[in-house]
Amino acid sequence: MSPHLFSTFDVRGVRLRNRIAVSPMCQYSADDGLARDWHLVHLGSRAVGGAGLVIAEATAVVPEGRISPADLGIWSDAHAAALAPIARFVSAEGAVPGIQLAHAGRKASTQRPWEGGGRVDAADGGWTPVAPTDAPFSDTYPVPRALTSDEIAALPGRFAAAAQRAVGAGFRWLEVHAAHGYLLHEFLSPLSNARADAYGGDLAGRARIVLEVVRAVRAAAGDDVPVTVRVSASDWVDGGLTIEDTVVLARWLAEAGADLIDCSSGGNVVAAQIPIGPGYQVPFAERVRREAGVPTAAVGQITDPEQAEEIVREGRADLVYLARELLRDPYWPHRAAIALGHEPTPPVQYVRAY
Repeated sequence: MSPHLFSTFDVRGVRLRNRIAVSPMCQYSADDGLARDWHLVHLGSRAVGGAGLVIAEATAVVPEGRISPADLGIWSDAHAAALAPIARFVSAEGAVPGIQLAHAGRKASTQRPWEGGGRVDAADGGWTPVAPTDAPFSDTYPVPRALTSDEIAALPGRFAAAAQRAVGAGFRWLEVHAAHGYLLHEFLSPLSNARADAYGGDLAGRARIVLEVVRAVRAAAGDDVPVTVRVSASDWVDGGLTIEDTVVLARWLAEAGADLIDCSSGGNVVAAQIPIGPGYQVPFAERVRREAGVPTAAVGQITDPEQAEEIVREGRADLVYLARELLRDPYWPHRAAIALGHEPTPPVQYVRAY
């Protein structure tokens, strides 16, 4: 039988109860990188709501890797301890707890979206971001400092340490963030990487640090924990990353130990013209899956149960990641099960509602 949205998905030592994942969504609500009750309720509600996989937001592996001063972090044992109750609760409700390991690069030290999103000055708790070069993302963002070769070479160790803390805190799914114009995507894209050393140049050079990070995270995670990578499959700009580049990259990532490629797009330059619409990124996941032979996740304006079902049943992606739709309705998976003729599986406390 063909897989469907409510079939299980097995990878390494993990089984997802269905193919629905909570996409990482920044909440900008941490205290010095530490998770709060908000994160427990936000992520826990979506586990109660029936998702098979619940991925915590972009979580910085170093302090300067936060997008804003209010972002989550996992650069110390104290940060892992604050996250552990979330992983424990999500697991108890039948979902797999995941976490996205991230470094914001030149898009760091910025305000929360509802505060305007511009740079945060040092006097207000900001810092100087780091990036492949000293070119800023835009005129309203801070000017970064170019990383030295030695600093780049230290990044895999930072991600590996974060991975160890995450697994120790109970997370059973790790995603490396290499998309949306953040540090690893900045290295990948020729639009933001003009380095002339071993970490620049052709696609192999630009991908070098990403592959080193994935290998380090794979080694730190252990054999039973899936390691996945979120990529921007296209920069949507002439001269930028293309889907052809991403297919090649996906093969390399799989060889480095990645178990699945989460296919998003854009985010690296202000001028990109992105044709946003229902399922607009699904073709990227479909092509990577078909041509690279790697499991994929589709994300981006997936809102309808029949739409999500078609993506999985037709083999366009192995998982669907939902974001804003699960902000609007944490219980979308239960509603989708009913719509598609499956039995919903709410917690016993909620059975009478179904």
